[in-house]
Amino acid sequence: MEARRSKGYQSLDMSGDNFEAQPERHSSRIMKPCVLLLTCLVSVLLVFLVGTHRTPSLELLRPVGTVAGIGRKNSSSEAPNDRLLGGLLSPEFDEKSCLSRYQSMLYRKASPHAPSPYLIRRLREYEALHKKCAPNTHLYNKSIEQLKSGRSNGPMECNYVVWIPHNGLGNRVLTIVSSFLYALLNNKVLLVHIPSDFTDILCEPFPGTSWVLPSDFPLHNFLDFDTGTPQSYGNMLHNKVIDDEMLSGSSNATLPAYVYLHLPWYYNQWDKLFFCGDAQRMLRRIPWLLLKSDHYFVPSLFLLQEYEEELRQLFLERATAFHHLVRYLVHPTNAVWDYVTNYYRAHLAAADETLGIQIRVFHNFPVPFESMLRQVINCSLSEGILPGVNLQEWAAPASKTDTKAKAVLVASLFSGFAERIRDMYAKHPTTTGEVVSVHQPSHEKQQHTEQRGHNIKALAEVELLSFSDALITTAWSTFGYVAQGLGGLQPWILLRHTQSDLPCRQAMSSEPCFLMPPPFPSSHCSKDHGDAGEAATARQYVRQCEDELGGIKVFD
Repeated sequence: MEARRSKGYQSLDMSGDNFEAQPERHSSRIMKPCVLLLTCLVSVLLVFLVGTHRTPSLELLRPVGTVAGIGRKNSSSEAPNDRLLGGLLSPEFDEKSCLSRYQSMLYRKASPHAPSPYLIRRLREYEALHKKCAPNTHLYNKSIEQLKSGRSNGPMECNYVVWIPHNGLGNRVLTIVSSFLYALLNNKVLLVHIPSDFTDILCEPFPGTSWVLPSDFPLHNFLDFDTGTPQSYGNMLHNKVIDDEMLSGSSNATLPAYVYLHLPWYYNQWDKLFFCGDAQRMLRRIPWLLLKSDHYFVPSLFLLQEYEEELRQLFLERATAFHHLVRYLVHPTNAVWDYVTNYYRAHLAAADETLGIQIRVFHNFPVPFESMLRQVINCSLSEGILPGVNLQEWAAPASKTDTKAKAVLVASLFSGFAERIRDMYAKHPTTTGEVVSVHQPSHEKQQHTEQRGHNIKALAEVELLSFSDALITTAWSTFGYVAQGLGGLQPWILLRHTQSDLPCRQAMSSEPCFLMPPPFPSSHCSKDHGDAGEAATARQYVRQCEDELGGIKVFD
């Protein structure tokens, strides 16, 4: 397949064709000794060329991604070999310390979405701020002393958002991205708590520093913070610990040393007041914010007039916010990347086209196996993503070397879906003559977020899905959201049976859905608790999701 050959392989083909034509054109003019000499040279080169087709060169035997062009989809306007993703990534990293950072672009379809110059500038400014305020710096230690004092008179030189992990890998990635954007909008520094099940899975995203919250952080019980925590914004507002003077921004108000932001799916009406205008203005003055969520809450930030102009400049295409930020922040460590690239080389690299299918059956919305399988197959066939099969014939071994090969990567906790799809294409020929192979890296039956090995496999499969040319995902799945964002893909979403008779519907963008937002429009922000300050044009680009009627999503 031409797009996946190395440059060395292509140049050998070209030089061979040119050389073989040359002696034939000039043989009548050359004296006999020269003919003999050229014949010998041609023979040597023919042996060399034949040998290169029989035995792969050392260049081709290297891991995929170490040779320019391997694995690349050249169907986009993005410049080839743009390892910095249009300036999104900083060049100030040791490449060997995190191979995936600069190699992932070799495997994914090149993105047609360029980051804005303003986003690039703000990321470089943030990196400088993070380095200045990172753990164990003088300014960090100064902010820690203020935290220990139990009160605050306003923002410090360095102010922080501390990310608290909650639920599975997909939820974690979505909330890391959301928390980072929130920190960026408020000139705060993001620090993340890394539990034992999440260690050495993600590379450090900021050059010359760390985003990991130190183990000696003085709030020892912050992992237990939840809906009943007195220091949550909702409870402090409800109990009038946060009063009108604080909300008004009075310089005389004594502020709490920190505030816990409780934003998981089970947050209450008081917690949801976080998404109101005056809450944002007050929280900007709090030096320490501890944030727990399991959803992509960025769409509600787009609704706030407070951030409208900044977000407009950051994302000229609004529906690329997650695509840019997840590619900036999320890079698997070398151990995870080795797992990814080894699997890719063994099962997917030879295919002309790859389809990713991500299937998630939720315990609270069970779907019978046969119903889900039928929905996946109907979606694949009706949308032309996979070829149909001729049930009247039995499959024969592929004989043509130019037969188009499609690889299907199935990500599911269960093996049955991949096995049935594999059997369908193994037993019957396709109507198009294509050869379809089906692969599944793992099938663990149950989600085990508390196990590091499970999380490594989960991230590896998200990465592999993001390499797809086309993607099918399950409604509500945060796992699928991350894959589509990394790949910049508009997936076909397997809809819930209660939502539509159609098997699937293609998403308008790669943006995730905020599945459990506060009321929209922001009617929950009454005059008593602060005007929502909703952006005048917000409803034009924040609308209902394709996969959840009560969810909201950013559109262009």
